[in-house]
Amino acid sequence: MPWPARVFFVLLMGGASFVVWRSVTSGRLEQFDNPTSTVLVLALLFLVCESVPTQLSVRQAAISVSFSAALAAVVLVGPEGATLVTLTAVLSVRPGLSLVKRLFNTAQFAICAYAAGEAFLAAARAMPHQPKPEDFPEIIVPFAVSAGVYVVINFLFTATILRLAEGVGRGVVPLRGMAQFLVSYLGYATFGLLIASLWTTVQSISAVLVLLPLFVARWALGQYHAQQRSYDATIAALCQAVETKDYYTRGHCTRVSDASSRIAEEIGMGTERLSAIRYAGMLHDVGKLGVPTKVLQKDGDLTEEEFAAVQLHPMRGLEIVRGIDFLDEAFAGIMHHHEKYDGTGYPMGLAAGEIPEFARIISVADAWDSMTSDRAYRKAKSKDEALAELRRGSGTQFDPVMVTAFLRALDRHPWEPPPSVPPMPFDAVVEQVVKDHDDPTSPIQVVSER
Repeated sequence: MPWPARVFFVLLMGGASFVVWRSVTSGRLEQFDNPTSTVLVLALLFLVCESVPTQLSVRQAAISVSFSAALAAVVLVGPEGATLVTLTAVLSVRPGLSLVKRLFNTAQFAICAYAAGEAFLAAARAMPHQPKPEDFPEIIVPFAVSAGVYVVINFLFTATILRLAEGVGRGVVPLRGMAQFLVSYLGYATFGLLIASLWTTVQSISAVLVLLPLFVARWALGQYHAQQRSYDATIAALCQAVETKDYYTRGHCTRVSDASSRIAEEIGMGTERLSAIRYAGMLHDVGKLGVPTKVLQKDGDLTEEEFAAVQLHPMRGLEIVRGIDFLDEAFAGIMHHHEKYDGTGYPMGLAAGEIPEFARIISVADAWDSMTSDRAYRKAKSKDEALAELRRGSGTQFDPVMVTAFLRALDRHPWEPPPSVPPMPFDAVVEQVVKDHDDPTSPIQVVSER
């Protein structure tokens, strides 16, 4: 881990050690009936749920519904019992989980549980005691406060370590609607109240009774994130198909997506639209699948017919992806990213505010990466030359607002230019076959490696 992540990890371990020590030495746990058996049963339930988490769309991140058991412990055995319940996370049988991750998970769960327990007692304004069935109408509000504290702290700890150790920030999280995700996650906390209420009547059997709905909840979480991963896989496959057409534009789609996201963040675009602009940036050139490769790779001036074929690629792109419902506003970015601010672009000659916002963003991002990357017909321009071109085109080719936003983003996070592309590693014969393979007028040729 990078040193900031190591520092955060050590601080978290210190905080967890403190709350565990407090839980063991405070003596408040003894005020509950049969605290040992309650802690053991809930700890087993916590361990079972923690061992079968659902993988999130974010790399290295997973989620489980184990916190329901911790929140039930908050009601049944207080902050101290809830803290002890979460310690079983270190024993998780989840495959491939390193010791560092086990310790991190255990530490943050312990802190979350203790904080949630204290919040519950503060909201209930009562000393810890074993709840009775008639107590539950008054427990609902304190439980909601407790669940909110647990979820928020858990999210902050996880987001911080992902940011410090993996570089995962707001601009790269592929979750659509983080607020919706947190609300749904908070909704699963109600299982904790269900466990606690059942416990007052059927005792430890309640842990068994809620296993089925808990795992249904886990399955629902898994379906949602599996859908997100399938979206990303679809986009990646289309991008790879586009980039096989042109040896000199490998990585172009990803870089345009990154630059578009920076501009979108700079102008205050919301999480939902940030996800859509990333997709639009990735797929802005998908219509080039319908342009002959020999035209895309031509190292000289295009003929009138060839340029007309290139100008059709935004509309071809829309035809290719229009059946993918989740792209939403991304369609406008794909269709209009070659429009110019002064109305001289294509395919429809839109100007200024007539051009969709996504298209105005992608236009700047696309031009920047094109200028700072090698092409078949020229070498990459320097950063200063590319910046000068953007400023020169502001108000004519580009939206001035988007250019200014991108310049601010570059000041905050410098752009890493792509590495120089070596000459295409094919001999002249093979190169010609590569150029012509998607031209319907070209004969089929088979060329063996030399």
